Amino acid sequence: MTGDLGGIAILLPVAAAVALLWLAVRVLREYERGVVFTLGRFSGVRGPGLILLIPFVQQMQRVDLRTVVMDVPSQDVISRDNVSVKVNAVVYFRVVDADRAVIEVDDYMGATSQLAQTTLRSVLGKHDLDEMLAERDKLNRDIQEILDSQTDAWGIKVGNVEIKHVDIDESMVRAIARQAEAERNRRGRIIDAEGEQQAAEKLVEAARALSAVPEAMQLRYLSTLQHIAGERNSTVVFPVPMDLLRGLGAMASAAGQAAAREGSREPR
Repeated sequence: MTGDLGGIAILLPVAAAVALLWLAVRVLREYERGVVFTLGRFSGVRGPGLILLIPFVQQMQRVDLRTVVMDVPSQDVISRDNVSVKVNAVVYFRVVDADRAVIEVDDYMGATSQLAQTTLRSVLGKHDLDEMLAERDKLNRDIQEILDSQTDAWGIKVGNVEIKHVDIDESMVRAIARQAEAERNRRGRIIDAEGEQQAAEKLVEAARALSAVPEAMQLRYLSTLQHIAGERNSTVVFPVPMDLLRGLGAMASAAGQAAAREGSREPR
């Protein structure tokens, strides 16, 4: 009986020492930091590696320093041109000051999520629907800068923000499709008009060049006849050059004048 009591007396201190050692020893990974409080007061940031704490006197809270990928839930946004859309995004951030992330805010994950939702609605509400669809890079930068400036007091660095989806009502999708089709038609008409204008300018230049050299007009006439002869047509219409008509008219006028002069010379 006395031996059993002696064994228990030896085991109790050993067990107590092991329990105290278990409470005192902490191991932090490379991406972890420990915010230590001594009797409730902040006493420093420890880690990584082996950490020794005073049991019941010091407490430690682990903080993960890796980048967190947070999915922002879909938000109802009314654009500046009064179009209702649903927008969701993803935010990439990490803790850079473990002590501020623990001391300055109750739950930095929840606080960052709520702030991202309100910032998303606030920033996108200042832009038109066309800007939401076409200028996502600019909107991403604007949201990231606002989030980064507001979470800096919490020891959080927002690295990137990406808008994932902009969901539009079905009726608005049809209206956008009609608008896009009208825009394509407008551009097509402008391109056709520019082509007609350029073709007309080239024709004017060609006409001026041909009129400067009459022989060139005759060569063009012969080339046209050759082209027509190569086609399988049942009827061929030969165009008569205006120079030829003017020449025939001049010859007829000269013949008429000569006949008139001969008639005036006959004796009466």
